[in-house]
Amino acid sequence: MPVHLPFRFPLSFLHVRAAAPTLLTALLLALGNALALVGSVQLVAAVDQSAAYLNGSATSLQMPPRIVKGRTMLALRESAALLEVPVDAQGSHVRFGRAAIDTRSGQAWLNGTPQAADSVATLNAQTYVSARLLADALGANISFSEDGRTLTLTALRGRNDNPLAPQARFSTDKNVYAPGERVVYTEYAFDPDGADITARKWTGRQEAFFQAGTYTVSLQVQNSRGVQSAPFSRTIQVVGAPQDNPLSFALKYGEPGDTFADSGILSYPALAPYGVPSQNFPLLFSDSPEAPTQSGLLYQDTVVGRARLLAYHLNALRGPARLYVMARNLEATPVDVRSLRLGETAPTRIEGTLGQVTLMEYFASTGGGQLTLQNGQYTALYVSPVLHPGSGVNLLQDIDTSGRVEVSFLMIEDGLPPTAEAIQQLPTLPSDGKHQRGTFPGAVRKLRVTLDALPARLVIGDGNFDPVLVGVDALTGTPQRLAGNYGVLYDLEVLGTTGVAVALSPRGGLYRGAMQLVDGALQQAIKLPRSGVLTKPDQPALLWRATTDKIDINFIPSSGSNLPISFVFYRTGVPGVIEARKTYRP
Repeated sequence: MPVHLPFRFPLSFLHVRAAAPTLLTALLLALGNALALVGSVQLVAAVDQSAAYLNGSATSLQMPPRIVKGRTMLALRESAALLEVPVDAQGSHVRFGRAAIDTRSGQAWLNGTPQAADSVATLNAQTYVSARLLADALGANISFSEDGRTLTLTALRGRNDNPLAPQARFSTDKNVYAPGERVVYTEYAFDPDGADITARKWTGRQEAFFQAGTYTVSLQVQNSRGVQSAPFSRTIQVVGAPQDNPLSFALKYGEPGDTFADSGILSYPALAPYGVPSQNFPLLFSDSPEAPTQSGLLYQDTVVGRARLLAYHLNALRGPARLYVMARNLEATPVDVRSLRLGETAPTRIEGTLGQVTLMEYFASTGGGQLTLQNGQYTALYVSPVLHPGSGVNLLQDIDTSGRVEVSFLMIEDGLPPTAEAIQQLPTLPSDGKHQRGTFPGAVRKLRVTLDALPARLVIGDGNFDPVLVGVDALTGTPQRLAGNYGVLYDLEVLGTTGVAVALSPRGGLYRGAMQLVDGALQQAIKLPRSGVLTKPDQPALLWRATTDKIDINFIPSSGSNLPISFVFYRTGVPGVIEARKTYRP
């Protein structure tokens, strides 16, 4: 590799070079040595493998890395020699970098602070230290492959205490854009010493600029040592005829879960879907008392065949408790109970989290096991983690039984075993008068809608366009109305979706949920929104851009969120404008 000198030689020096080549050779050698002293050295090695790489060149290790008690260990002296780090040994006391070890006791210290046990080991009479301790001692950067068996360790030569700052860098695909034209950013920040870039701060960055003018975009990065770069900036010119407005741009380029502005959303006409006959089953809904103050029975009913169970409760007991869902065989012969799908969240004090995580788990579920119950036998269909006072649980579970089974939802103080005798002695807790509980026929609502003039919206959970489920509290015989239809799976078939984007608009307040969408061969669970919560009707979240003429949306209203919501359907094309086909996403 040629050496590039950081200054220009005067003409007189060139005459000296011709007359005295040995002097120039000595100078170049000295300069090369100086550059080597301020560089980095990198070691790539694999567990139990002698083959390794030092600064990109193949080398061989006499003592390859080992895994000892779950830690990746490196031979201290061989590794230090390769990394050009001095090791000071006096008897059993050894120092290297900012670390010290006692090879006799196996103890290690970093800057005088004791380190975790098993950081030092002796193998074949050689001292090994954990790769992490060695990196920390040298102020080095270390990373592991996905399987954890190959490590890359990059250390500084000669200036561990004064590392160079990382360098922020990025480019854009053009310098001049039309208003509303997508800007493609390519970042290529780097660290001179091989440390990882761990944080990025953009200023002025937009995916598109919708007003003509001159804009400055800056990037600042930080490495794994906490050292920040200087800001790096580029200037963008925006001129000419608009290519997109904010709404059309969001519909073309937004990612599922992203929010965007649409001030006209409440004026769009409402679609009128029609019901499609389908196999159905009941929903057992337990949400009252929502916050029980003592151990007891929350809800109970009998099921035969398929059923959906939904529980939503907060622990208001004085101490830790658990939610149990118990099944008891009411038949004289054995009964099989299968768990078909299960989503749950516990424990948490954030109500919106309860519903969203439960739905994501439910859509990801592929089914559970099968239990066989003898006559009168109890078994737990679900047991929550320990719920400390004020924390809650949300459960959504589909089951299938081969006979009559009694299903009970119980809140029991932690430490009290859910035996048959204990369950039978628990009191039935009264409803809190604010929330619902009951058994509701129709856990699946299959709808079909054909799109025509757009934009348009489909309202879910308002009790008007979308009627509420009606059921009964099996414990008291009291009729119940399930406001919001929480726990109901809307199986929505949408026709005429070629060139259509779908969004979700909150109508009743805070909403945080999830849904599953099928578009031809594509199937995707979508988190709504990608972060935070939806609160404003005119700030919907993008769900999907259809690739076929029919999509299916599986939607369950999220526990802890507010209904109603609207699905909003848009045409993605803008009349008279050719859609920009920038697909590169670095």
